[in-house]
Parts: sequence; C-alpha cells; structure tokens
Amino acid sequence: MTRSERIADQLDRHWHKNLRPRLHGLADEEYFWEPVRGCWSIRPRDTSAAPMSTGSGEWTMDSASPDPVPAPVTTIAWRLAHIIVSCLGYRVGWHFGGQDVDSQTFAYAGTADEALKQLDEMYGRWNAGVRELSDADLENPPTVGPERFPMEGIVLHVNRELIHHGAEISLLRDLYCRTWRR
Repeated sequence: MTRSERIADQLDRHWHKNLRPRLHGLADEEYFWEPVRGCWSIRPRDTSAAPMSTGSGEWTMDSASPDPVPAPVTTIAWRLAHIIVSCLGYRVGWHFGGQDVDSQTFAYAGTADEALKQLDEMYGRWNAGVRELSDADLENPPTVGPERFPMEGIVLHVNRELIHHGAEISLLRDLYCRTWRR
C-alpha cells in the first residue's frame, strides 16, 4: 500500500465497519428529531429561528457567525449536513477538482435518504481523491483552497472530524431509540 492508501484506509475501515452501518435505516423522523428545545437543524426555507440560515434550495441549515457559546445541540440532519459540506465538500472541491461546494449555495437534504445519498457521494469523492495523492502531495500544502498545512495533516484532520461527528450521530441515534421505544 502507498502512504496515501494507508491514510485513506484508516477512515475507510471506520466508514465501512462503524459509521455507515450505524446510519442504516435512518428515518426522516429520527433525522429531524430534536432532543432538546433550541436545536439547530435543517429546516424548510424561511422557518429557522437561528440567527442565520444557509443553503440554496428548499431546505436550509441553521447557523450563526460567530458561533454562540455554548453551541446549540444539533440534530442528526444538521450533523450530516456539516459532514457533507464543511468536512468533506469544501475540501473535495478545493483539493480534488469538480464542483465547488459551499454552505451558501448547497442544496441541503430534506429527507434522510437524500442526505445519505449526498454523504455517500461526497465520501466516495473524498476517499478516491486521497488514494491518488503522491508522497510529495502529502508533504506539501495544497495549491488550491485556504488551508496552508501539509496535505497529510488536512487528510488526518478530516479523518478525525468524520470519526468525531459520526460518533455524535451514533449517540443521537441511541438516544432517539431509547426515548421513543419506552
């Protein structure tokens, strides 16, 4: 295995053995479930109470700039959108070509199935791009995008972000099951 394949494999194993199986059967009710009042989520356009909402389609993502302290609890819908756009989408566009992704122009998913399709597509593009990086690519900052760190550090950061946010989604799924199956 090349160095880039080993780095890609780190996340790919987690993706196939842990994260993606945990998303199987995600229903819309669970996708939008708000465990507490004041959650940030993905909402129909013009229905958000958050300071800002971003997105270009019928559904928008709750947000604020700067982020409030403490940060609001977020739904599975919000977490998936964060992974799709902020963790993967920006970087896929910057580093591996194709369509640029940005939170202002992204068409957020209004169903769990649509979000999982977006997630699978973005993850596939990210994983394929990482596997193609040479050792020289990994050692140097990318030539496009705002990140000025060696690419290896960027890839490892994205790996950590997906593992971290995937664990949050898994916890929300566990809480949902325990809340609604009593």
